[in-house]
Amino acid sequence: MKKIYITILCPLMLIVGLTSCDDYLDDIPKGSKIPRTLADFEALIRDEYTNHRVNVNQALNLLNDRYVTEATLSFYPLDKANYLWDESADRIALNRADEGTYYSGYAAISTFNLIIENALETTEATEAGQQELWAQAKVLRAMCYFNLANYYADTYQATTASEKLSVPVITSADINAPSEQVSIQELYDFILKDMEDALPGLPEGSSTALHPNLGTGYAFLARVYLQMGNYEQALNYADKALEENNSLYDWRAYYNDNKSVIEDPDAYISTPSPMGFDYVENYNYRHGALSRITTENNIPVERAPRFEEGDARFLSRWKIRTVGAETFYNSTLSGYFNYGGMTTVEVYLIKAECLARQGSIDDAMAVLNRVRKTRILPDVYQDLTAANEAEAMEAILRTKKNELILTIVPFCDARRLNTEGVYTTGFTKEYKGETYTLTPDSHLWTMPFPQGATDNPGNGTITQNVDK
Repeated sequence: MKKIYITILCPLMLIVGLTSCDDYLDDIPKGSKIPRTLADFEALIRDEYTNHRVNVNQALNLLNDRYVTEATLSFYPLDKANYLWDESADRIALNRADEGTYYSGYAAISTFNLIIENALETTEATEAGQQELWAQAKVLRAMCYFNLANYYADTYQATTASEKLSVPVITSADINAPSEQVSIQELYDFILKDMEDALPGLPEGSSTALHPNLGTGYAFLARVYLQMGNYEQALNYADKALEENNSLYDWRAYYNDNKSVIEDPDAYISTPSPMGFDYVENYNYRHGALSRITTENNIPVERAPRFEEGDARFLSRWKIRTVGAETFYNSTLSGYFNYGGMTTVEVYLIKAECLARQGSIDDAMAVLNRVRKTRILPDVYQDLTAANEAEAMEAILRTKKNELILTIVPFCDARRLNTEGVYTTGFTKEYKGETYTLTPDSHLWTMPFPQGATDNPGNGTITQNVDK
């Protein structure tokens, strides 16, 4: 096992160095320790603020799912370029100010690499415990690479995946570890191999929501295969995931419990978020860009009409508000939000799409309506029906964009569907008297690597995947 000095901060451990053959490094610094036990390495998964952040703010800006204030647009040109769909902007130059997605992703990968390298040699552990920790780190590493690949590289397309570059792959926690920017196909093969390795070691239940369980593994594979356009396998793993957990949260009950505050147009008192660590829809939990107790992002006025009438989940989370010259939908929940993990509602909607694509329209709509019955207020609710795949897909995708708002999923779906060319996503809006448009084939759908990464790629090279 590699010797790695760890400094203890409360129950969490931070890596402070790697040993070499130099004798002086064999002396453990005061207040530090060399991790050896299973508990030493397992604690790294519990470091939620470092290793479970999924920052996709620029994707949210592009979708206009996140309200961006006029002050922010004036001060942060990258936010403005994406929010106002500026095809002429040099986002590569502007990206010096937005490196968090890249570096937080690779920082987490480094931690999971460390666990993968050492878990099977830990002390004070059973073989089953070692295998479980190793498998969980493999899942989390795969999830990090999926997010990075679907942010900084073109979306998967079987005919071109072997020709286009994805993101750098690093498989060691060593500070001098080499990286290789692999093709999109190689990156997906890497993710699928990690998941193949992990599944036998994943437990049916896990010690915390941060630790992936078997349901997490199946749910994530459903997401991966959906992104690859392999709808048969996506459906297979969606069914397996739902066998592990098929719970849906009753947002209608939440609305009724907080009705007096929600329906008061002048009350902006925060109500508690149910979407935290113990949310019944969780397979696993990961934070969004913000890794602390907070409120959600506000959303633009233009975004609200895309929600269904009577959507208790929407009504419980946002309320229209005017502050000065700006009007937006103000967030009204406070607490934790599972923006980066896997949830049952995503899996239900993956299943619905796959059923629709294979021609099982009634079954697809039954799955969709099972979700909607826990969301749409009873006095408004009606079962949705569809006569064909196109009608079913329209209903399913509308619900999915709303259910997974503020996560990377709607962004991934839009890119996948735009590449497919049938159920495409584009937008037009008016802002200060000007018309702005985002087309399905815009280069803006792929985010540029930050200049800090391309200028200092470590022990490897990085080629930009976009021109600007």
